Amino acid sequence: MDSIFHEKQEGSLCAQHCLNNLLQGEYFTPVDLSSIAHQLDEEERMRMAEGGMASEEYRTFLQQPSGNMDDSGFFSIQVISNALSVWGLELMLFNSREYQSLMINPINEKAFICNYKEHWFTIRKLGQQWFNLNSLLTGPELISDTYLALFLAQLQQEGYSIFVIRGNLPECEAEQILRIMRVQQQQRPRLIGEDEAQTSAGRSAALTQTEMGFGVEDEVVDEDEELKRALALSRQDIDVEDEEADLRRAIQLSMQVGNVRSGSQEAGSTGGQKEMLTAEELRKRRQAYFDRYVQLHVC
Repeated sequence: MDSIFHEKQEGSLCAQHCLNNLLQGEYFTPVDLSSIAHQLDEEERMRMAEGGMASEEYRTFLQQPSGNMDDSGFFSIQVISNALSVWGLELMLFNSREYQSLMINPINEKAFICNYKEHWFTIRKLGQQWFNLNSLLTGPELISDTYLALFLAQLQQEGYSIFVIRGNLPECEAEQILRIMRVQQQQRPRLIGEDEAQTSAGRSAALTQTEMGFGVEDEVVDEDEELKRALALSRQDIDVEDEEADLRRAIQLSMQVGNVRSGSQEAGSTGGQKEMLTAEELRKRRQAYFDRYVQLHVC
């Protein structure tokens, strides 16, 4: 897999990445593709000028932005087609009547270029195996012969335009190596930034849960000060292994605190002590605390 050239996404230069991944080398730069786009723009302008430079159509054409490139780095299919023509390569629309009439099995082709909105990527055969060289992936993705047709059909359903590459692709190191050996992929590549996004989302979720937890716990503390002390004692005196064990120990200690407090109230009930809790009231308080704890830490 290390021998396969794979340009990863930078900005919106997917057309450049698509071409270089197809040709398996750094053959095109943004400057090269911009030059082709400007040449196409000039050819279009000259054709429009043939109808009269004073015409409304010509003036309107001059006011419109280029249809072959934009400031983000996007390049049109015309730019890609002209770039490939330098190598004697042509594009044929996969679902066109002309191509479908050939009745060629996709696995017998050499490569495909796929486009959806402003994103381009390459699917290429190297040796006897197919690879998805999408620049949005962290690396090449191995595609089995069986899955190739299904993958192309899925892309079409999602709105992708698929172009077949006709002609002889330039020789490359990966082609030479994979002719004599097959690769196996233990782990499929991920989308670029997916790990970071999941980590960020996880941190945000944890932070939100923690903030919510403090708010709910404050309400619990306000309603039942004795259970707060019990939970604090359990965390100080016991090496907590998990949340379930923490809960069991906290409730057990709360029962002990309740029993001590109940005994104190019986001994000094005439000295202005708080009213003694009955067993049923203590049970209800423990159940209410348990319900809140489960809702906070489990749900």
